[in-house]
Amino acid sequence: MAEDSEEEAIAYWLYLRRRGQQSLMLDEEPRRKRRFWVHPIISQRAEKGHFHTLYTDLRGHPEKFWAFCRMSVSDFDRLLSSLRTVLTFMDTNMRRSISPEERLIVTLRFLATGNSFASLHFEFLLGTSTISRIVCHTCHVLWSRLRETVMPQPTVEDWLRIADGFHESAQFPNCIGALDGKHIRVKKPPHSGSRFFNYKQYFSVVLLALADSNYRFIMVDIGAYGSTSDARIFSSSRMGDRLRANQLSLPEPRRLPGYAGPPAPFVIVADEGFALTPHVMRPFPRRGLDVRRRVPTTD
Repeated sequence: MAEDSEEEAIAYWLYLRRRGQQSLMLDEEPRRKRRFWVHPIISQRAEKGHFHTLYTDLRGHPEKFWAFCRMSVSDFDRLLSSLRTVLTFMDTNMRRSISPEERLIVTLRFLATGNSFASLHFEFLLGTSTISRIVCHTCHVLWSRLRETVMPQPTVEDWLRIADGFHESAQFPNCIGALDGKHIRVKKPPHSGSRFFNYKQYFSVVLLALADSNYRFIMVDIGAYGSTSDARIFSSSRMGDRLRANQLSLPEPRRLPGYAGPPAPFVIVADEGFALTPHVMRPFPRRGLDVRRRVPTTD
């Protein structure tokens, strides 16, 4: 009996020691006890939060509503009606769900201002993690529901209309879009090394976009590593693959105005970081420019 007790004690001691080593390896911290079920400040959301105090008044002043959301009241109502079902959640015995109107207003305010979740927390009196979930979910819904409507695959008629816009505004015939990348600053993702560290000396993901003459996006590629060049991103993107495979429904080549030579293809204009291809036009490299290449002529 004594031997059994001694063996049990040793086994229990080994178990505790092993558990303690695992805790050290995982760098576990004891969970903090919650001081409040709902923080006293957040509990005042219905009386003092921006949505509950401003939303109704803003709707009565369209110019102020536009300044707050960067969207007209009518556009907001149309957008809300198309998303209401997927932004509506059930109430529970513990708390009421956040309304679709408030979810959309919080997301639009984040997109319009770029304020941090911590800043929006004090404006709308919602938890920071709650705002994070609301913004992520609403943005996902916006993209999945409106992608085909807002950014459809251009047809031949669409490309011709875009080309007419560039010809009118920039005197650049047969141009179907301007291509460039934009670095979006982010916090360094865990265990990412230097993949997101760009040449501007900060961490980012790249938004590569093709825009028309009115600065509206035609196609986008989002999320590439900040350390990757725009040309490489374009080359490996679905946009670049479809352009090389001639799957973008581009119009047939046509003659340039005032030129009697052979028809010229429709092209995308980009900076010197991109490769010159039949459908991508780029300037001459900046090094070693002679007068003929530096100064445009009408010859």
